[in-house]
Order: sequence, then C-alpha cells, then structure tokens
Amino acid sequence: MDFSLSEEQLEIKRAVREFCEKEFKPELAMELDQKEEFPIELYKKAASLGFVGIAIPEQYGGQGYGYLEACLVVEEMCRADSSLGLATMIGSFGSELILVHGTEEQKEKYIPKVARGEYISAAAFTEPARGSDLTKMDTTAVKYGDEWRINGTKTFITNAPIADFIIVLCQTDTRVRPTYRGQTLFVVDRGTPGLEVTKQKNKLGIRCTATGEVSLRDVKVSDANIVGQLNRGFYHSLEFFDRSRTIVAAQAVGTAQGAFEIALRYSKTREAFGQPIVQFEEIGCRLAEIATKIEAARLLTYKAASLIDKGQMDPMMTSMAKLYASRVAVEAADAAIQTLGGYGYMGEYRVEKYFRDAKITEIYEGTSEIQKLTILKYLLQKY
Repeated sequence: MDFSLSEEQLEIKRAVREFCEKEFKPELAMELDQKEEFPIELYKKAASLGFVGIAIPEQYGGQGYGYLEACLVVEEMCRADSSLGLATMIGSFGSELILVHGTEEQKEKYIPKVARGEYISAAAFTEPARGSDLTKMDTTAVKYGDEWRINGTKTFITNAPIADFIIVLCQTDTRVRPTYRGQTLFVVDRGTPGLEVTKQKNKLGIRCTATGEVSLRDVKVSDANIVGQLNRGFYHSLEFFDRSRTIVAAQAVGTAQGAFEIALRYSKTREAFGQPIVQFEEIGCRLAEIATKIEAARLLTYKAASLIDKGQMDPMMTSMAKLYASRVAVEAADAAIQTLGGYGYMGEYRVEKYFRDAKITEIYEGTSEIQKLTILKYLLQKY
C-alpha cells in the first residue's frame, strides 16, 4: 500500500497554499464573517486558477482530476482559513448532479460556467419539517400538459441567495409507496417566476457562505429541466451525498489542522512558570493526541476519496470519514481555544472562528447520527 501523494498532487497542495497565503487576509476573513458576505472575488480568482473546477472534466472547462485532488484543495484552503476556504470552494455545490446525471445540453449550459467561476450553483433538499429525512418531500412537482409546476419550501440551502441555478428535489408521484420512489430532481434558473429566496442570517459559523430559504410558488418548468431520470431523484441524491461527504470530511480535516497549528505555535512561545506551556503534559499531550486524530481522519478521508476515483465508492467508508473527521475538527478547535486560554476566546486569534466553523461539519450533508445509521446499515449487510 502506498500512503504517499504523487508529485503532481503535492504540487496542487503547494499551489493552493501559495494562493491562500496571498489572498486569505485575516482582516478580510473577519470582515466577511461579521457581514456574512460571500467572497465572490476570491471565488472567481480560485476558479481562474482551476481550483473550483479541479474535479470537472476538461471537456467542460475543468482540470479533470478526481475526488482525492478535490479533497486536497478543500483541506488546504480550510487549513488556511476555515471560513474563507469553504466559501471559496463551495460555489460549485450541487453542480455534480448535472455532471453525473444531466443531459448533454444541461452539462454544456451550466458546467463550463461553474468551472470558470461565472456561475454559482445550489442544491435544495432540506425542508422545514423534514430535516435529514429525504424519504418524503412536501415540495411537489405536478405536471399539467407539457409543463411542471413546483410548489414548496426548502430551508438551510447553501448558496441559494447567490445561486444562478438551483437543483430542487421534488415529489412527483404522491401515490407510490415507499414515497421516495416518486421523487425527481429539477434544475431551476434564477429569475424564474415564482422562485423566491430569503437569506438566512445569524449563523453560528461558516458565515462567509450564503444560506437561504427557497420558496417555490407555481414555478413552471419543463421536461428539459429534469436532472437524471423521472422518479429517480432520491437515488440520485443519495449517490451524490455518498460522494460529497468526502468533501465535508476534507473540510473538517483542514479546519482541524489549521486550529491545531495555531495552538501548537502559541504553546511553543507562550511561557508560564518559567517554561513554554507546551512542556506541561496537560497541554502538550493533548496536542499530541489531537495531531494523531487529525492524521487518522486525513487517511480515512483520502481512502474514501481514492475508492471513489477507482470506481469503487464505499458509502460506509465515506460516512466513516465524515463522522470521524467532523468530530476531530470540533475537538481540535476546542483544544486550540483551551490552549490559548482567554486569547482563544477573542476573534483576532482566529481559533474561535475555527470552532464555530467546525461544528457545521457534524450537521450538514447528513448529521453525525445519520452517518452512524448509514454505517450500521452497511455493517449489518457486510457481517
């Protein structure tokens, strides 16, 4: 088994680190965090350098790499800044549904513009009364003649306030049982009559990303807007989450690494009772344990991503990666705050933002509780 990255992959990491050192200014991160604004210029710059389209095929304007390389980019950016890093890479969220299941016309219309940073995408699954339960949708799409009319509400939708298009999961057959066998994905362009988005504010973390509630009132679309197969939207969505969980795991690993490095540097220079505080076992040994957990989370994430790239995606492995890496991110950020003490509680020392940003990794793309149920499901099948 080879646990080392190739020279090309290492070069990708170096290029991303150089970009972050140049563009990720602490004052910018703090300003956008306070204003809850998306770093649109950073997004465009990252896209121009090929980072946003790292895993998009070259024929659609991307770099043609795999999930592992995408994880490397996300990890490195979130290491530099847990909020700017995520925001810079999340502008393409949901577009993979079109890349994998869309028609050629849909791919040519949307994907190259995403890769170039001209478009921002969103995918709307979560509903106010449903949360992580996708087995039944209150949002419906009913066909009248040659057109579909979509009605419903989606909430906590990443990128919704700034998205150029939103992929919406709808119930298209209300009679079928189980109900998830009657769900379909539709792509809805910004400005479509009946589509309204309200920005959701005062989030705990990832405040540089845009989150919104999506209201659909008699939104008219056609068969050309269907992404994938009719009444197969649930299965398309689960497959999407099976893969995208690795990106969240990479986000968590990067966040954990960034917080850890700040804490380690501080502990080597901060003195108490005549010695650097890293020499105190309660502090030094906790950091050693955190470093071990980060490396374990990183290897688990890389393995999950590598299996996807080999065409051997393992949903249990991607759930394990997200479950473990997200917990490590929260623990690492908490340890960083504790190491810095009172300074860790203050915004200018950054670790409090890492802490706020880390928590979301245990919630979105399926909560940690959902990941455990997924792991259990496959364990029961395997043994």
